[in-house]
Amino acid sequence: MSLYRLPCAVILLFASSLVSSQMPLPPPAAARPVPPTRDPHTPGYVAAKELSDAELPPANEDGNFILGPTHTPAPETLPRTDVPHGDVSAFVLDSADSRFYPGIAREAGTFGTPDPNDPAKLVVTTSHPAPYTRRVTVYVPKQYVPGTSAPFIIGADGPDAVLFTTLDSLIAEHRVPAMIVISISNGGGDAQGSERGLEYDTMSARYAEFVEHEVLPQVESRFHVKLTQDPEGRATMGGSSGGSCALIMAWYHPEWYHRVLTYSGTYINQQWPSDAKTPHGAWEFHEHLIPASPRKPLRIWMEVGDRDLLNPNVMRDNMHDWVLANENMARVLKAKGYHYQFVFAQNAGHTDRGVKQQTLPEALEYLWQGYRATGR
Repeated sequence: MSLYRLPCAVILLFASSLVSSQMPLPPPAAARPVPPTRDPHTPGYVAAKELSDAELPPANEDGNFILGPTHTPAPETLPRTDVPHGDVSAFVLDSADSRFYPGIAREAGTFGTPDPNDPAKLVVTTSHPAPYTRRVTVYVPKQYVPGTSAPFIIGADGPDAVLFTTLDSLIAEHRVPAMIVISISNGGGDAQGSERGLEYDTMSARYAEFVEHEVLPQVESRFHVKLTQDPEGRATMGGSSGGSCALIMAWYHPEWYHRVLTYSGTYINQQWPSDAKTPHGAWEFHEHLIPASPRKPLRIWMEVGDRDLLNPNVMRDNMHDWVLANENMARVLKAKGYHYQFVFAQNAGHTDRGVKQQTLPEALEYLWQGYRATGR
């Protein structure tokens, strides 16, 4: 049959396959190196108490602990029928309504290049204004008494079903106060040039102020709850950059938050745009800020995995090692006399789900140690 008598669609398909067969395929994207397994007894790491496999640290004890390799979910993290279940609802925030975060995005498939004058700075030219919507998920325990001031947790990268389920059990057993959870989804993307990176990795009071002025009033009005003004009754929580964000919130506004819980906290150099006051981003916490500042009234629970991230990336700045960053955090917190508990988890990756399910009940009990409601 003549080519001219074939249907047009067939001709196009034939031509397309001919061209594609003659064009070289693009090179595959370089895979991120697999992080090495770190030894918690490495010289320079903090001295820590080694726990037997499946053992957890005492919920009333400060210090450094090494968790064994088996991560069985704690029974409190699994749904139960014999305890009251909190009400979980959500609403949506639009970037057009925010005076703190009108929205940015980094173009897909792009990253940045090191500043030739300072490899600790990343130059990103593909970030631009972009709208977003975010979901805010709210957990209200059945034990909440309308009209009373409730303690609460701000959670990053929400919603957090494991946290909601765990609180059902812990609240029913009177192991933590009856608290509200506000799980706030990020504005999109990740790392430098993205909305999530701007929100979570920026070393400033901005994100805490966004939550205080644009999120909490909506939670109170929509769900007819009253959120405490007492910083002892306010906690922050997150994993990865959400973990660094949790500490950033409390660090810059300790009059609002006294309790911080982080998994695989990104205490590394990932801030963008660069800021001369904190040129190394969240790496500054253990490099300068905590050692050089008076002790703040914070209680901190933190975890890192033995296979947590090690990302030399294009910057080659030696400030992208998550394990070293968290080890350094434990060292400076101890030196300054903070109430903190640091867990080094064996057989665990970045924000490891198994570790979270094993440790979250104990972490929450440690975090809320000493809380007394004030009515504020």
